Amino acid sequence: MLIDSHAHLDMQDFDKDREEVLERASNGGITHIITIGIDLDSSRDAVGLANKYDFVYASVAYHPHNAEGCDIQGLEKLVEMTSERKVVAWGEIGLDFFRRYSDPDDQSEIFLRQLEMAKDLDLPVIIHDREAHNEVLEILTKMGRGERRGVIHCFSGDLDLASAFIGLGYYISIPGTVTYKKASQVKDVAANIPLGRLLIETDSPFLAPVPKRGKRNEPLFVSFTAQEVARLRDIEFEEVARVTSENAQILFDLP
Repeated sequence: MLIDSHAHLDMQDFDKDREEVLERASNGGITHIITIGIDLDSSRDAVGLANKYDFVYASVAYHPHNAEGCDIQGLEKLVEMTSERKVVAWGEIGLDFFRRYSDPDDQSEIFLRQLEMAKDLDLPVIIHDREAHNEVLEILTKMGRGERRGVIHCFSGDLDLASAFIGLGYYISIPGTVTYKKASQVKDVAANIPLGRLLIETDSPFLAPVPKRGKRNEPLFVSFTAQEVARLRDIEFEEVARVTSENAQILFDLP
């Protein structure tokens, strides 16, 4: 039994076979999937999917790529969506200084605004951090430490950075990249952070793990990530599955 803590089920990559993808996940022991909003339309679709499928839950937010398209009216509509029973988080939000699809100053402004909104709503946050480690850490440090505050999704930093985020109360989510032969840094993180602060995810349709690398990712494949985490830590797969599922249930208040 596993939880995929981060997927993008609304994306067009799944339009032809979404039903089959979810059936494979359910039959394969995936008990919960969090499908992630990245703008107003995506968030609305995520909520719709959560309402349609018992084991799917949703988050709502503006991704840093979409910061320039974010306005107060859109944010107010997202706040309205959080009244839906199956909305369990605000995200993904954060900074992306690799693609820079939005101006960095706009990204920072929208990131801060959404952090404050999530705090007011008492929702955990899902953080996107790509080549903006110092800036994200600085902003989250200013927000202060708090239990159940959120998760650093698709973690790409080193062990010291992971420890700093954990010290602030955040979970660290390990994606399929941990299965890649040359991904020494994320392997080090997955092997050494406290198991009680670790989540696993697919980020599907992106970042398919070995042996599916190069293909479309899907929630069922989170099992390959769990297997690699178990190997790196020299523990049983069942222990990784149990603890990471418990962690996700605590963070997102899942049944």
